[in-house]
Amino acid sequence: MNLRTETRKQRYDNKKRIAKNYPISLCCINFMHDGNLGYLIRSAACFGVDNIYVIGSVPDRKILNPLSGSLVDYVKITSFRNPSEFINHTNADKIRLVSAEIHECSESIFSYHFTFDKHMCLVVGHEESGIPVEILRNSEVVNIPMPGVGYCLNTSQAANILLYEAVKQFEGRL
Repeated sequence: MNLRTETRKQRYDNKKRIAKNYPISLCCINFMHDGNLGYLIRSAACFGVDNIYVIGSVPDRKILNPLSGSLVDYVKITSFRNPSEFINHTNADKIRLVSAEIHECSESIFSYHFTFDKHMCLVVGHEESGIPVEILRNSEVVNIPMPGVGYCLNTSQAANILLYEAVKQFEGRL
């Protein structure tokens, strides 16, 4: 098959037939940059995540489609007005929250063991304010050690690392 003879959507539709899906979702806090949500959509689709929860507003599809590499139609996006509404949803659906936050009580992702006895949602924060305390209180909190001069990663980059590690550990248990 020559990939150049198919549209991007045709290639995605063909791959969807053999794609894996994991018991993982993503949650993000209303971003300053629509690009971050677009990149999260792309990461979710690439790592086998079907759902993204957004606390705050969601840009129009016409904005998200090019930012996501045309993958916006392959991931379900659910928005919540505030953290309380999101927490109520995750409690009702028995979803485990794992939040990425630089905090003195967080555990390094290098030693953290993801558990898959129920659906898990990986939470990444707002570019400036991080993850709301209400969500952190209901989460297992991890951090991504950064030995270089930088202090913190871009939100979508942090999500990529969390997704990679969660999928790697899920696959390793099979």
